[in-house]
Amino acid sequence: MLSLGLVDDLQKVLEGHKISLKSKCEHVTEGTQEAGRGTLLNKIYTELYITEGRNEEVNTQHEVRQLEMTSKKNVQDTPIKCHQIFNALSDKQKHIRVVLTNGVAGIGKTFSVQKFSLDWAEGLENQDISLLVLLSFRELNLIKDEQFSLLSLLHIFHPTLEKIRAEDLNACKLLLVLDGLDESRHSLDFTNREVISDVTRVSSVNVLLVNLIQGNLLPSALIWITSRPAAANQIPPCCLDRVTEVRGFTDSQKEEYFRRRFHDEDLSKRVISHVKASRSLHIMCLIPVFCWITAKVLEDMLTAGQKEQLPKSLTDLYSHFLVFQMRRKKQKYEGHQRPEELAEADSWGGWRLNIWRREQCGLDVSGVSVHSGVCTEMFRRENIIFQKSVYCFVHLSVQEFLAAVYILLNLHEKTPPVDDFLSRVMKKSLESPNGHLDLFVRFLHGLSLKSNQRILGRLLNQTENHPDTTQKTINNLKEMKSDTVSPDRSINIFHCLLEMNDDSVHQEIQEFLKSQKKSEKRLSEIQRSPLAYLLQMVHTSEEGRRRLIPAVRNCRKAQLISSNLSETHCEFVASALTSSPSELRELNLSESRLQESGVKLLCAGLESPNCKLETLILNSCGLSEISCGSLASSVTSNPSFLKELNLNSNKLLDSGVKLLCAGLESPNCKLEILRLLDCSLSERSCHFLASALKSEPSRLRVLNLSENQLLDSGVKLLCAGLESPNCKLEILRLWNCGLSERSCDYLASALTSNPSHLRILNLSENKLQDPGVKRLCAYLQNPLCQLDTLSMRHCSLSEKSCGCLATALRSSPSHLRVLNLSHNELQDSGVELLCDFLQNSLCELETLRMWNCGLSESSCNSLAAALECNPSHLRELNLSENKLQDSGVKLLSDLVNSPTYKLETLGLTGI
Repeated sequence: MLSLGLVDDLQKVLEGHKISLKSKCEHVTEGTQEAGRGTLLNKIYTELYITEGRNEEVNTQHEVRQLEMTSKKNVQDTPIKCHQIFNALSDKQKHIRVVLTNGVAGIGKTFSVQKFSLDWAEGLENQDISLLVLLSFRELNLIKDEQFSLLSLLHIFHPTLEKIRAEDLNACKLLLVLDGLDESRHSLDFTNREVISDVTRVSSVNVLLVNLIQGNLLPSALIWITSRPAAANQIPPCCLDRVTEVRGFTDSQKEEYFRRRFHDEDLSKRVISHVKASRSLHIMCLIPVFCWITAKVLEDMLTAGQKEQLPKSLTDLYSHFLVFQMRRKKQKYEGHQRPEELAEADSWGGWRLNIWRREQCGLDVSGVSVHSGVCTEMFRRENIIFQKSVYCFVHLSVQEFLAAVYILLNLHEKTPPVDDFLSRVMKKSLESPNGHLDLFVRFLHGLSLKSNQRILGRLLNQTENHPDTTQKTINNLKEMKSDTVSPDRSINIFHCLLEMNDDSVHQEIQEFLKSQKKSEKRLSEIQRSPLAYLLQMVHTSEEGRRRLIPAVRNCRKAQLISSNLSETHCEFVASALTSSPSELRELNLSESRLQESGVKLLCAGLESPNCKLETLILNSCGLSEISCGSLASSVTSNPSFLKELNLNSNKLLDSGVKLLCAGLESPNCKLEILRLLDCSLSERSCHFLASALKSEPSRLRVLNLSENQLLDSGVKLLCAGLESPNCKLEILRLWNCGLSERSCDYLASALTSNPSHLRILNLSENKLQDPGVKRLCAYLQNPLCQLDTLSMRHCSLSEKSCGCLATALRSSPSHLRVLNLSHNELQDSGVELLCDFLQNSLCELETLRMWNCGLSESSCNSLAAALECNPSHLRELNLSENKLQDSGVKLLSDLVNSPTYKLETLGLTGI
């Protein structure tokens, strides 16, 4: 029991902390302004669109591609206010302790944190919270190799809390905000068995954070974590009570931002009008930082009365932005350095894309930052603890733009002609599965234009770029073969044409649409992807959608994601399925909230004898069990060509699966792929699916039941189907289904009875433990086992599992090509046991993933020795988030460079 005096002392500390936090958060740094010199947050803050929910899996696409996908969504998801993220949305929702908020770079995660913190400090929101403590991973990186207690960490980062004691933290309702997980250099090891429950106990930052998130340390404290999507999977789903996503600005919020940004109403209207007219700028303005860049450039051009055409493409805008910042630098540092000297400064090219690496290596970048206007204006510096500074790009797109500028600065006589060079890099970018070169290639094509080179003046070398060269580049883009590339990837060809101010393809599509009622003219290869893009992106009227339906008839793939289809629109889509002939083979209506009436109309199209649809994707469409009855009827129609059905993230329930399985058992059903991830299923669904797998004939080859609480009892029922000789299942995914070692028993028994079909098995995020793996190995030892991919990520395994796997796989010729054991505490001893299999001449493993497995440089020695004995098989080795040390990294890197070994991909991030 605290005495009255102690309570008063604590209250004074908390009040002082509120004042300090208010001072820290009331100003924000837009773009390149340094901390402490920003604008009042409440003056410019525009509410962001935040939704509740998690994606099916980690999005590995380039973040600009993610933005384009986000822009297609009609905000159908459950919106949530920033200050309400710890509030339950319904009476049935459990207490929310840990929240993860993700979003792409610059989308407003940190702004949301600052607004939340400021509202609390000013007494406006969340006053039930006694103490809010804000920690950024960017700051925590500065103490990577030191050890602290949680209490001492709070004292270091918040000196106003120096008098707070351990018992005070336990007595308070505490909120800890951990901002920027994606920037962390601390490997969060959730398989670490070191449990800490005392806030005064000293340990590594990694261990403290893990124990906080798991609830061992300060179990009553609220935890809020922000991250970019690619890093969000570091936190196991079982540790999270809520996942939210910052989507940035909606269209109305974009306009609100510009109205707040400009005091001149006429100026804000002109800026808003121009942004709306350019689809590229409008998409990117989802990001608050990009709104700031756009506002800076357009304000400068409009207020200065420049006669130049306002920028419409990204390259055009960034070229003006660079010139604008250089002009500001010249005014500020008159006489110190001429802008044209940047083109000759080797240091500029050396650090402009790697400044963060210099800072990590302890190199002094302060001199460079002062003397380079580009650095101080296109990078942001933040002064934080220990008198150190952290540098970062104002947005990742700046990095891509500067990379393109740098390439063109270094073109010389030995370089192939510009059009040939651009053709090569375009082809290279199309080979990337995640589009990581897309934006860079767009900038390269845009910068090849004389108009953009004229904007940058003497900064860019005058590359040989005659009108015929530009036309050759455009022709190369139009003639580029993209039939083997997905529409989402080949659309970048269209974007590059737009960056070169060529809208001929767009005009051709318009002419095509006008001619459809009068002719049977077909789309060319270069027109197909842009048309699919326009179908997804353009906000057309109902009459406009009617006019687009004839074009859908000529497409093999139609993606109408988040299109908010009405009943009338479903009739339009159904008409494309019933047309003669019907070309449509793949239809994606995800996130469209079809409703039952819409599904019935759609199914009427599927049952047409003209319909040849093979793939139907209805992910997150708000479907219920009633929809399953209509779909079951359509897959039993004669003839039915449907081979893939994706119903992920719909509340189908067991009753819906029962109806669906009645269709699967029909001899007319041709369905081979069924995806039922996150469909609110229980073990009862497994009984119905087992019956379908036993039917004659059973054509099902792929089944995904992940993120459903099937439990061991459900797997036992499912195995009755798996062991049937009629079952031909090749891929089974059961990650995060609440399974234990008992499920491994059932699976091993069933698959041993019918071993020759299953190729891929995913049991990740289940508590299988070592006994489970041991039982599963009985199946792996079967000489008829054809399994080539086994994933057991985050399954509570130890080194014992490695021993069992090595023995089983070594005992007979193994077909295993991919093994994922990430996020398990395997330790070096486990890797050593696994290497007994790797060095065996019968081993043909091609991919081995062991992220965050508690490994050291000793594992590198074991792996190198094993691969020396059997060097020709392994293509990918991922040991990210392990403490391998420099010597271990060098040893493995040498393998990649050696012609003896076939290793192509070596993952070593976060070591």
